[in-house]
Amino acid sequence: MPYDDSLSFLHYAPTRVVFGAGALSEAPLELERLGVSRAVIVTDRVLAEKTDLVGRLRKALGARCVGTYADAIPDSGIHVVDAGAAYARGLSADSLVSLGGGSAIDTAKGMAVVLTEGGSLVDHQGFQNLTRRQTPHVAIPTTHGTGSEVTRYAVIKDHEERHKLLFGDFHLIPDAAILDPVLTVGLPPLIAAGTALDALAHAVEAMHSLQRNPIADGLALHAARLIWRWLPRAMAAPKDLAARGQLLIAATIAGTAFDNAQVGLVHAIAHSVGGRHGVHHGVANAIAMPHVIRFNAPEAAFAYAEIARTLGLSSSDSNEEATEALARGVLDFSRRAGLPTRYRDVNVPEADLPAIAELAITDGAIVYNPRVAMDAALVLEVLKAAW
Repeated sequence: MPYDDSLSFLHYAPTRVVFGAGALSEAPLELERLGVSRAVIVTDRVLAEKTDLVGRLRKALGARCVGTYADAIPDSGIHVVDAGAAYARGLSADSLVSLGGGSAIDTAKGMAVVLTEGGSLVDHQGFQNLTRRQTPHVAIPTTHGTGSEVTRYAVIKDHEERHKLLFGDFHLIPDAAILDPVLTVGLPPLIAAGTALDALAHAVEAMHSLQRNPIADGLALHAARLIWRWLPRAMAAPKDLAARGQLLIAATIAGTAFDNAQVGLVHAIAHSVGGRHGVHHGVANAIAMPHVIRFNAPEAAFAYAEIARTLGLSSSDSNEEATEALARGVLDFSRRAGLPTRYRDVNVPEADLPAIAELAITDGAIVYNPRVAMDAALVLEVLKAAW
């Protein structure tokens, strides 16, 4: 629905953002600004062993780098975070520099908590549990999707229980984000497309959320516009730094949008599918999005129609027609980007859909969905449509 005169909101975006080709070289200046001098790089084995990105970062940091923790994994785990914190503590680290996708950045967020608060990360699960500044953290994304470089959230998996834990606190927001499009040039096509669709889901859900606000709306609409324009160009010309840069900006501003407005059923489903079956988060979001748009249409057609018209998908005065155009448009956009469009295509067993639905209704994201969805039977119908 349109805003009325009862609107009130809080919008908070404290991260310092440094953008530009070659901006990786700014990392030591950001640590100096934060007053720290013993940083541990947090990254993954692929970046550490199969690219030169970690070496370039270490060279840029010089004596400010005291070690590299390269054990971040997709769907990072509690055990990974706790081990990383122990490693950094053993080096008397006073700061963290994450380099990688959302999992590396979230791993560093979790490590920052354990370094400051002690114990295991699982001891600090929940929302707004922290009462003080955490270990300084500079985030350097190498994908253009999660927006984790500017958000208060970290998603860490309990690998034994096969579900994802959500941590949310203003003290988790990185102090600085360095956006260097050069670092995204080597992304495999599936990861490039999947992360961009993750950012699109952030934009769409920020617009339909029960906690949407006008500032987040502006960011979300522009992020969606950038993704729609520049992803096809980046897929066709992977070394196009202009396209890569615009997608990085889109991911970051979409992250700021949803960090303030929140997400909804798309992410509740994606977290659950990913937790149980390891489906890439962006792909899981992309598959769910058209079906959630249709599910939410009775309550959110106004917002969806605004997105559809912004993207040139509809010129209809009917919000309902424009909403359907958006659902069809997102499905086609995902398909043209080379992504799977059904859960059966990513090896999610049909027999597990009821369990996924039960898990989804316990996910914190579902609270902000515009249509009440805390009923496993309703979520199951969406999952069946997406399967």
